[in-house]
Amino acid sequence: MTIRKAVLPVAGFGTRVLPATKSIPKEMLPVVDRPAIQYVVDEALAAGIEHIVFVTGRNKGAIEDYFDRAYELEMSLEQRGESKREILEQVQRTTLPAGSASFVRQQSPLGLGHAIWCARDIIGNEPFAILLPDVIVRAGPSCLAQMVGAYNETGGNILAVDAVPEDEVSKYGVISPKARNGRLIEMDGMVEKPAREDAPSNLKITGRYILQPEIFGLLEDQGAGAGGEIQLTDAMARLMEMQSFYAFEYEGQDYDCGSVLGYLDAVVGHAIHHPEIGAQAVALIEQLVADAKGHG
Repeated sequence: MTIRKAVLPVAGFGTRVLPATKSIPKEMLPVVDRPAIQYVVDEALAAGIEHIVFVTGRNKGAIEDYFDRAYELEMSLEQRGESKREILEQVQRTTLPAGSASFVRQQSPLGLGHAIWCARDIIGNEPFAILLPDVIVRAGPSCLAQMVGAYNETGGNILAVDAVPEDEVSKYGVISPKARNGRLIEMDGMVEKPAREDAPSNLKITGRYILQPEIFGLLEDQGAGAGGEIQLTDAMARLMEMQSFYAFEYEGQDYDCGSVLGYLDAVVGHAIHHPEIGAQAVALIEQLVADAKGHG
């Protein structure tokens, strides 16, 4: 079946970047000229996703408002004529088409697995994508588009992965590879933050998934795992015993916006590759670095 729907779990508190997220959803923190969540939504749309399910929590209304029409703002820009035409068009592009988004509430912070389970009735009995909003992937074609291309050939379940230095594997969840065909890797397990000497690979799980709907039945009775939460990886490990699982080593660069340094990395990375201000951003950063070294 075609991958038509995607789930974006956006209910988290953003504790790693407090106090910045005390009153602003972490997904709405700006990365150069748009909020982080816009990059993730654009990635989904570029992969052909027709319907996005946002799993929200308390104080996340700004996300729903952002993807809605802003009538007063648009009218004000339109009245200013050609001088604001380009800005108006940019604002209008943030509005998702009518009926293409749903917002469901995760009332309690019971874990990522529970957040995905909250979207079960909207996803229904069809394969779907998951995009973790903490992770922005700069790639062309988009990371999810690359995964959908692989899925159309293999079916099953697919996780996005990318290689990290051997001495950093203990920071991530990594896969256990079984067989490889180019960028597509058949896998038989996942290990969370293994010691370097015990790691089955250096391929970290990046926060993009294509899963079969049977995952919902497993999440329904999935017991609490690490941190006392319902973990998606625990349910995926059970599903792996019944269905094929693949990892796809995508082409691109990922940024973890859920940490302070990761967020800074995302801002700098997108600034220097920005089509309009990239060269100026590089010059500015070089100057700032030179000034910092000068003050030793």
